[in-house]
Amino acid sequence: MAIAKHFITVEPEDPVDEWHIAGVVVHADPARLGDVRAAIDLMAGAEIHAVSDAGKMVVTLEAPSSRAIAAHLTCLHQLDGVLSAALVYQHNEDAAAMAEEMSDELQPPGLH
Repeated sequence: MAIAKHFITVEPEDPVDEWHIAGVVVHADPARLGDVRAAIDLMAGAEIHAVSDAGKMVVTLEAPSSRAIAAHLTCLHQLDGVLSAALVYQHNEDAAAMAEEMSDELQPPGLH
């Protein structure tokens, strides 16, 4: 699925663009789990956070638009060995806001 890296834009094109983050539960055939994990690892903007022996994975997707998130989901669904990919959560922010400093009285200034 390395082809996704070439066709799905994963960087905001303009600082006023949005940045989308999605949480997905992927269920794969346990016999194909290694192949599915390797394919997801090759997808730009995708990160695996947890995996069970039963073939369930918690994956986050990051992309500059909801259209790109949908394209990632389509790629996940089409991977050999994937039984399902369910969007659990999606959030977006202005791309510029993702680099803003956050102040917290309990934390020193900086990016958190």
